[in-house]
Amino acid sequence: MADKSVLIVEDEDNFARALDIILTRHGYTTHRVSDGDAALTALNDNPPAVVLLDVLLPNRSGFEICQTIRQTPHLQDTRIVMMSARNGQAEQRKGMAMGADAFLNKPFPTSDLLSLIDELTGKDTHA
Repeated sequence: MADKSVLIVEDEDNFARALDIILTRHGYTTHRVSDGDAALTALNDNPPAVVLLDVLLPNRSGFEICQTIRQTPHLQDTRIVMMSARNGQAEQRKGMAMGADAFLNKPFPTSDLLSLIDELTGKDTHA
């Protein structure tokens, strides 16, 4: 996958800003939105390679967005990484069942995030 774009869907501004900085410094093009409706608009306007998707969002949940992505033909190649601060295994199972490619419990090590995004985008980490 040549596309190195990541849509960050996170309503906690400081956390979203940190993710944006980390991913940009690692060579990704990012776009940030803070609610479910804006996420759906961004996905349709410019589908990213990866969506970094919080579970709890204003307007629409991350679960609903995940399900919409999986049901939308032009988004079928989009990789989804769901994340939550609630650390519940039930949430993780639900996210994976709805079609997420991975699930991260907040807080998570930066190295775990970067390794996962690199793997999902096919980025050569040895370049």
